[in-house]
Amino acid sequence: MNDELYSRYLEALDYPSTPKLFLDLDALEKNITWIKKNAGSKSIRLATKSIRSKEVLRKILESGHPFNGLMTYDLREALWLREEGFKNILMGYPTMDDESLDELCQAPQEITLMVDLIEHLDYLEEKAAQFETTLNICVDIDLSLDLPGLRFGVFRSHLNSEKRLLEFIQKLKSSSHLNLVGLMGYEAQIAGVGDKNSTLIKTLKSISIKKLRNRREKFIRLLNHHGFYPSLINGGGTGSLQSTVQEELVTEITVGSGFYSPGLFDHYESFSLAPALAFSLPVMRIPEEDIITCLGGGYIASGEAGQMKVPIPYLPHGLELLKHEGAGEVQTPLKNKSQYSFEVGDSIIMRHAKAGEVCERFEKILLIKDNKRIGEVPTYRGDGKTFI
Repeated sequence: MNDELYSRYLEALDYPSTPKLFLDLDALEKNITWIKKNAGSKSIRLATKSIRSKEVLRKILESGHPFNGLMTYDLREALWLREEGFKNILMGYPTMDDESLDELCQAPQEITLMVDLIEHLDYLEEKAAQFETTLNICVDIDLSLDLPGLRFGVFRSHLNSEKRLLEFIQKLKSSSHLNLVGLMGYEAQIAGVGDKNSTLIKTLKSISIKKLRNRREKFIRLLNHHGFYPSLINGGGTGSLQSTVQEELVTEITVGSGFYSPGLFDHYESFSLAPALAFSLPVMRIPEEDIITCLGGGYIASGEAGQMKVPIPYLPHGLELLKHEGAGEVQTPLKNKSQYSFEVGDSIIMRHAKAGEVCERFEKILLIKDNKRIGEVPTYRGDGKTFI
């Protein structure tokens, strides 16, 4: 089947002579269907960082319920997407972008800002007061699991205890130009950590799920006790969808990577999605009979450096990165253990370890459906936008 898919992709791409990024729309539809099936009663907010194409975002939103709203990673991005007609935009990260905040304060609708420090409140309150307006905010709480000698999660929010949240609340009460509409907690240790063939990781996840649910509930009740009733309770990620959906208090779950299903998702045991986004690399050199060297390919994923973050040889089956070279910026050598005898000008298919990050390397995404190329859409980069 893999070799058949490889042949179909090459034919659809017309045997590209330069690296090409492409999206298999049939695989995307399968992933959309899986996410809908597992969403339960929750709304699904799209994580733009993991998609990075406004046309792909539109396509997913147009597929209807339960998809509603965006989570952006930069305020300039949020303002641009609002100009493009998108609504219900939640910033996933705090911002101190003075120029963009000036623009937002002149028309604050549709965008909610993320906060987790008193300093964030001070800055936004001063800015909103200057423009005599009100800004909607969402408070980001920490849901990591701290064990003796181990932090299972990420260093993200300052708000990891009721004491810290109470201090935050007291400041919020004096912030007359800020309107708390949401609470977010990202279960990074569930959503972003593969557990396939790891009893330890599965055990840590099980412990963490119980504790984070308890913390989220306590924090919501503390806010309620002090007169704050956020209508938006955001949680999750693709990797934690099936557990977060079981929390009654959560109103929506953010999903992004699941639509493209990147290489890191091969390491999750609880679900299986269809690889949808991939890129081709042309063979430029054949230094040895069993080695091919391709143009480009060194699209390394963010996070802790390591083998899990390198691109994955996908098609045909039987290609391997060389341990002493890996994937290079301008060329990538591969050990050829496949059934194919490559010639210069042939192409192979790779997958990125993460999802949207690879879009920063390409100006457009070629669209394939029913084994045919049916068009193309710009990435953020193709729209002339680079935010971080």
